[in-house]
Amino acid sequence: MQVKSLGYRTDLFFPAFDGQIIDRGDYLVVKTPSNPAFYWGNFLLFADPPGEGDDQRWRELFAEEIGQPPQVMHQALGWDSTQGEAGLLHAFLDQGFHLEHGTVLTADPKDLFPKFSPKFSLRQLHSEADWEQSIENQVLCREAIFSEGGYRTFRQGQAARYRAMAAAGLGTWFGAFAGKQLVGDLGIFCAGNLARYQAVCTHPDFRRRGIASRLVYQAGRYAVEQHAVETLVIVAEADSPAQRLYQSLGFQISEIQMGVWKADEGND
Repeated sequence: MQVKSLGYRTDLFFPAFDGQIIDRGDYLVVKTPSNPAFYWGNFLLFADPPGEGDDQRWRELFAEEIGQPPQVMHQALGWDSTQGEAGLLHAFLDQGFHLEHGTVLTADPKDLFPKFSPKFSLRQLHSEADWEQSIENQVLCREAIFSEGGYRTFRQGQAARYRAMAAAGLGTWFGAFAGKQLVGDLGIFCAGNLARYQAVCTHPDFRRRGIASRLVYQAGRYAVEQHAVETLVIVAEADSPAQRLYQSLGFQISEIQMGVWKADEGND
C-alpha cells in the first residue's frame, strides 16, 4: 500500500525506527511494541475511507492485528485521505469513537518568519533531568480526557523513543528554559527531504509569551541546517489556536488528516 497522505507518511517515520509496519495490501498494520499505550503508534491505516460495514470489519481487524483488552486498551483507525474524505464516519461516532481531524501544514524552511522571546533560552535536551522535565511538561499539556497516570506512562514511552532517535542522528528535542525550569518543548525528526514536528507544548503558566513560536522557528532552522530538509510538516487539530499559530509563522494548509479512536471502558 502506497501512502499518499503526507500526515500519515510522516507519522510512519517513528514506527519505521523501532516498531513494525506490516502491509496487508488495502491496509497497514502499525505497531509500537515498546509503548502499547500509544494510540497512534498502534493502529490500522486503511487505503480508503470507511464504507458500508467497515465499522464492524475494521474493529475486528484491529482486534486480530493489534490486540484487545487486557493487552491493548484502545482502538485507533485511520484512512489515507488528504482532503478530509469522511466516508461513513457516522457509524463509528455512533459507537462512541472520537474523531481525529487534523490539519497538515507545511512550510519551506526559508519561508518561516523569525520570532524571538528574549526572556527564555533555547537548547537541545541532553540530561536525564531535562527529559524528566519534558515528560512532566507534556503531562501538564494533556487533553482533559486523558488521566494523569495513563498519560505519563505514554509520554515516558515516547520520550524513550525520541531519545533513541536523537542518538541515532535522526532529529532532536528542544526545550525553552526560564532559568533551570523547562517551560516549553517540542521535537523535530527528519527522513529524506521531510522533517516532522512532534508534541509542541508550552507550560500552562507561560503561555502567550512567544515560546511556542520561537521553538517552532528554531527547530525548523535546525532541520534545514543539520539535515538539509526541504519541507517542514506539522499537524494541528483543525481550526485550533495551534493551527493559527503555525500559519502565522509561515505554514500553509496542505491536507486534512482523518481517523477515529476509542479507549476501552476502564482505561485510565
